[in-house]
Amino acid sequence: MKKIICLFLMFLLISSLLTACWSRKELNEIAIVTAIGIDKAKDGYLVSIQIVNPSEIAGKNATGRTEVIRFMKTGDTIFEAMRRLSTDVPRRIYVAHLRQVVFGEELAKGGIGKVLDVLSRHHEMRSDFFLTVAKGAKAYDILNVQTALEKNPATDAANTLETSEKVWAPTRPVTIDELITSIVSKGKEPILTGVHVYGNPESGSAFTNVQNVSPKTGLKIDTIGVFKSDKLIGWLNESDSKGFNYITDNIKATAVTFPCKDGKITIATTHSKTNVKGKIEKGKPKISINVTSDGNVGEVACKFDLSKPEKIKELNKKYQHSIKENIEAAIKKVQEDYQSDIFGFGEVIHRTDPKAWKHLQQNWDQEFAKLEVTVNVKAEIRRLGAITESFQKEIEE
Repeated sequence: MKKIICLFLMFLLISSLLTACWSRKELNEIAIVTAIGIDKAKDGYLVSIQIVNPSEIAGKNATGRTEVIRFMKTGDTIFEAMRRLSTDVPRRIYVAHLRQVVFGEELAKGGIGKVLDVLSRHHEMRSDFFLTVAKGAKAYDILNVQTALEKNPATDAANTLETSEKVWAPTRPVTIDELITSIVSKGKEPILTGVHVYGNPESGSAFTNVQNVSPKTGLKIDTIGVFKSDKLIGWLNESDSKGFNYITDNIKATAVTFPCKDGKITIATTHSKTNVKGKIEKGKPKISINVTSDGNVGEVACKFDLSKPEKIKELNKKYQHSIKENIEAAIKKVQEDYQSDIFGFGEVIHRTDPKAWKHLQQNWDQEFAKLEVTVNVKAEIRRLGAITESFQKEIEE
């Protein structure tokens, strides 16, 4: 009996090993998609895909062709358009290595809810790709640009998005899970980072574009788009985008510049922590934002004596005031222009007082627009750099 059981278990093990590769895909049979662009068409959708050219990416036996190829097709639905692409692409379209999805601005303004359905439903797609909006452009224009530092434009855009978030902070990488969660949330509205093309998109597709020291056409990622539910309703500028990231505790590092007597001083923020609290006072919701930031002196382009303690104290106040001003400007902009709670203040009120939130959530857009928000910033400069007093004074003398 034991032998029979052992043989049976061995059979199951061997069977599982034999069937593990039933869905394998040979590299020479698939077209690896790294970016998808989705635009609104007259009847349905225009879908663009950016496919890797394997021989050029590898660098072996290169033929001088471009590293990626863009294909486009229209369809009544996105799924239909993707299938229609098979009439142009000689290999099976494979999306498991997708890095970026770009929505055209016109499509984003009309709503991306239906688009997200197919993206979240597709069994081959992972959920770690980033979603962006083509600012003032079509998505297929973004996918039509060759990039210089990275052979794959989708990789270039994804890396730029992550790097700018880490060191400058006007952007925010957003995955599909985060976006859907924000859309369905009653106390927080979604955001997506904008990507736009500088120069001529058509000339950007030429291989010669990346052969120049200063490419005339390229991609720029620098601002955040404000949504209400699944619709894009406007854009923040760079400063307000940084203010948004301060409020949502997404500052890893950035730079704060403010004027001094005859020039400017820049402080490199090395650490920042934000704590947002809510309360109900006399039936009205209130929010308090508490920010703690540390920074180092990055540049002193004026006469400012850092060897004096009173000057350091003055510098700390300027640093603190600059951050607070940035945050308050972002709140004012969103409250007055968009009435869309992208900061998640509604979620804070919900956690603080669920009973009060039941009454507030029905008209939260109006409540958010007049919400009283208090901003407290504690900012301290930790390091002055290798020198204290700038040598600019000696140069001028």
